[in-house]
Amino acid sequence: MSRVEKSNELKFQRYESTRNEHNGMQEYDDLTEKFFKAGWSYKCPTYINRTPPCQGSCPAGEDIRGWLAIVRGIEKPPVEGMPWQEYAFQRSTDANPFPGVMGRVCPAPCEDGCNRNELEDFVGINSVEQFIGDYGREHNLKFTAGAETGKKVAVIGGGPAGMAAAYQLRRLGHACTVYDDHASLGGMMSYGIPGYRVPREVIDTENQRIVDMGVDVKLNTRVGKDVALEEVEKNHDAVLWAIGCKEGRGLPVEGWDEASNCISGVAFLEAFNDGRLKISSEKVIVIGGGDTSIDVASVARRIGNISSVAEKDLAENVVLGYTAHDVMDTATKEGANVTLVSRASMANMPAAQHEIDDALREGVDIRDCLSPVGVVLDGNKRAKALRVIKLEQDGKTPIEGSEFDIEATLIVSAIGQKGNMEGIEGFDNGNGFIDSDQHYQVKGKPGHFVAGDIVRPHLLTTAIGQASIAVETINLYLNKVEELVKRPKVDKHHFNLLEKLNEVNMSPSAFGEGQTRGTNEADFSVHNYEDKTTSDIINHSKLFMGHFEFTPRNKREHIAVSSEEVLGHFQERLVALDEEKIVKEADRCMSCGMCFECDNCVIYCPQDAVKRTPKAQATLGRYVYTDYSLCIGCHICADVCPTGYIDMGLGS
Repeated sequence: MSRVEKSNELKFQRYESTRNEHNGMQEYDDLTEKFFKAGWSYKCPTYINRTPPCQGSCPAGEDIRGWLAIVRGIEKPPVEGMPWQEYAFQRSTDANPFPGVMGRVCPAPCEDGCNRNELEDFVGINSVEQFIGDYGREHNLKFTAGAETGKKVAVIGGGPAGMAAAYQLRRLGHACTVYDDHASLGGMMSYGIPGYRVPREVIDTENQRIVDMGVDVKLNTRVGKDVALEEVEKNHDAVLWAIGCKEGRGLPVEGWDEASNCISGVAFLEAFNDGRLKISSEKVIVIGGGDTSIDVASVARRIGNISSVAEKDLAENVVLGYTAHDVMDTATKEGANVTLVSRASMANMPAAQHEIDDALREGVDIRDCLSPVGVVLDGNKRAKALRVIKLEQDGKTPIEGSEFDIEATLIVSAIGQKGNMEGIEGFDNGNGFIDSDQHYQVKGKPGHFVAGDIVRPHLLTTAIGQASIAVETINLYLNKVEELVKRPKVDKHHFNLLEKLNEVNMSPSAFGEGQTRGTNEADFSVHNYEDKTTSDIINHSKLFMGHFEFTPRNKREHIAVSSEEVLGHFQERLVALDEEKIVKEADRCMSCGMCFECDNCVIYCPQDAVKRTPKAQATLGRYVYTDYSLCIGCHICADVCPTGYIDMGLGS
């Protein structure tokens, strides 16, 4: 098939509009841009590193473009004999130590932001991250701790934020003790996400890899109850609060507090994930619309119901900790009738669309545009129905006279969460959270820092990103830096050219004494390069989209479970791509804002002014250079640069 024929498969109208922006015929915004005089111009090309939108959209700030470049073979391992998979693992985990988990369960805002969406389809970033994480687990890759500093930090909470913080602290050489009130580490990763979405061995391996860096762990220990906060403060130089939000919010309607069979979604999932809850109930109603509500509904369908059950084995008694299910006879299990009630319309539910689709396929009855108005009780103060009112499609406006009851034997609220502040009431902002500033310092509590859901419930990757920033602040605090500068506009783990040059033994030479004029021949500076990653996210309009051909996404197989198969089905639903497809998928990355060595600028320069950097001096971001004695400022190199790495800016 010819290239012209392939182009017909692209998103045609959007593609046409974007390719015309960089075809050499564009209009300039003002007369300043038109300063071309015969065969010369005062403007010459310079190379600008900008943040790609995938990274800009990633709450953890991962250098996604960087590890995709390693997978596709553009950036080579710095050590001879190191597999590219190991190097990709190192780059990926620089920001996020949980690639195996994130590659499976992250809703991937990076893919939503991907500029390739303007062409045909996003790059399957999640699938590549899963491959990297699984390679690390299968090959027992380890993390390395930094040189010991003698400083000690207490991390309260062993969930994604706490363990990510412990990882970053150990990399800096600070001693770290993690306190957690569970029997094992993981927090919401372990107790909030069902095993068919992410296998327990993946979570356990990635947590243990951090512990192996020299992290001291104290399980079944609640600070403020089992150990005094004053003792923790006395034994450590700083304290990071990462306790998460483990208390679900009940429905603010009449009858909720009185009914024993009205419970929270987080409590339901914790009881299931720690092995206590093995059956749900005959008629389960879940209220929500987010991912937690979908997980509750899907788990309830999987564990099913037993028609004749002792009172002590009722689901609510297990969830509330009064008892635990023994091994249930699966032969007597029946499917539970599960209804998910959401105020939002189906199209506007906050849960990931593929999770909604799975729930519907598995037999969950999703009733949208309904709002609970009361819990109907029987004579024993148990809920027998949920009373709801219909809403307009806006999900807000009640329809007068539309109330009706939905029968229930168990009602689960998944409408929000807050922290358990028992024993640490002095940190409570009044709403079950801990307030912080932009550096994740606890307001009014010197030496105390905070990260994760206890700041604001959001994604796992958000908690991990907050932990990284909090550790930066803790490190400054431990080193007696009192004046903190404002965080950058684009606050991510950026590619750093100087660090790359150091890594490949191409460091600039030391700057000598005396004033220097004209550094174009000097080897102590990096020429015609500017780093705008902390201030600029590159938009698709800066790319030469005409360079890219239609290339369909390599999709992971998603095992579809029907309503007839769902009872007792706990196998993982995602099937990972093999190595060949992973490399092909990474190769779809458009490398927005960074050279990916296509040679367009070299080929199309009419003056032969753009040249390849000699191999001994070349590395990522330094593949080409411009001979300014030959350049006439024709701007062709900038027009044909697919990645938007070249600007006609030198001389501005």
